[in-house]
Amino acid sequence: MSAAPTTRTIKVDRSQLPVPGPTRPFPFPHIEKTTLPNGLRVWTVHHAQVPLVSFTLLVRCGAASDPAGKEGLAAVTADMLDEGSGDRSAIEIHEALARLGAQFDTDIGSDATVASVTVLSRFAQRALQALSDIVARPALRESDFARVRQLRLHRLTQLRDMPGAVADRAFLKLLYGSHPYGHSPIGNEAALAAMDVDDVRAFHTRSIRPSVATLIAVGDCAHDAIVGLASEAFGDWTGAADGGAGGDAALPRAAAINVVPRARAPQSELRIGHVAVARDTPDYHALVVANTILGGQFVSRINLNLREDKGLTYGARTAFEFRRLPGPFVLQVSVQTSGTARAVEEAIGEIAGIRGSRPVTADELALGIAALTRGYARSFETGEQIGRAAIQLALYDLPDDYFEQFVPRVERVTSDEVSRVMERHLDPPRLVTLIVGDLDVIGQDLNGLGHGAPVVLSPDAF
Repeated sequence: MSAAPTTRTIKVDRSQLPVPGPTRPFPFPHIEKTTLPNGLRVWTVHHAQVPLVSFTLLVRCGAASDPAGKEGLAAVTADMLDEGSGDRSAIEIHEALARLGAQFDTDIGSDATVASVTVLSRFAQRALQALSDIVARPALRESDFARVRQLRLHRLTQLRDMPGAVADRAFLKLLYGSHPYGHSPIGNEAALAAMDVDDVRAFHTRSIRPSVATLIAVGDCAHDAIVGLASEAFGDWTGAADGGAGGDAALPRAAAINVVPRARAPQSELRIGHVAVARDTPDYHALVVANTILGGQFVSRINLNLREDKGLTYGARTAFEFRRLPGPFVLQVSVQTSGTARAVEEAIGEIAGIRGSRPVTADELALGIAALTRGYARSFETGEQIGRAAIQLALYDLPDDYFEQFVPRVERVTSDEVSRVMERHLDPPRLVTLIVGDLDVIGQDLNGLGHGAPVVLSPDAF
């Protein structure tokens, strides 16, 4: 009879957190690329875990391409893409997509318009044909335009009752003025009221073109097969692009403190920041780490200060909004009215401190890097997630190994580098503060901040 197996007791010290293991390399899937004769780039990623394929059509033309006085035109055009094609109505288009079990969506930002559809692999040809009909051959009927424009006008009326939306729109205008980034995609009432369907048709002809477009297919698909389907669906899509956003308009010099009065408001909406840096900056990774420590996570300096220490808010955050042209650095927070001036003072103090007078500690740096790197691979689990990542590569002309290199480059960021990039790209004297709140209550306290008298802005100006 064999001896009884022995057992071994492993002692665990539960008073200490387990030590994380080494970071594993992250291999981003290989992208195969072909350019069609009309200039359309076709990218594919083989991702065969499930029998789905996700198509994303990126057009490098967004709200920044709106003509002066026609702010919102790009977004209206994007909204009208799925309102019908040829003789088919919007209902017929979406019924055809529903018969495929397809999920369709459009999105627009400052630099790009995106249309996407996800479908079972066996329906790839039909889904891609539908996508091409929607984007390249929309009907753009006058009756549909009138309805879409009216819905947007109603939405703008609703946004006037939302302090956060008012603050976002007013802040962009303060920072950028007449620059292409100076308005949100939805535009404004005057511009929407002035445009007609011919503006939409001309914008589509001029700007939604294959030479600035990339079709990204991720899923259970072969590259050569997708190129063949794309040639059939998009081969007759022609035309040269108009070049997109110019970015030549001079930036305004806004006052340090600006207020959009909102009588009896129980809270103040704050936006603090200035125009900072474009996505192609070599300081990108260090800035991402620095922002995570400053205001990009719950345990960031600004959130711990304004929420945990001062009790002025439920949460505060900061972000570098990277774009093809220099984008804004923005601190956004909603605070109780009585603490408005204190929140402004503390926020600006934290921004100034991280530039060098209060350099990040080793613990802060380690925690910030961990927040960005631990679990990073979870952002690329599905075909749609991989497709969204590929959009970043196409939109910002990033190298194919960008996502593979993200974690190693973030882990190499040092405390000194954080101070260097924040000193280089954040300038406290240039900070613009926008407050949507009760001026009668907060006005005297704002005068005491030492940034000059607040400039009062009319809500109708935005």
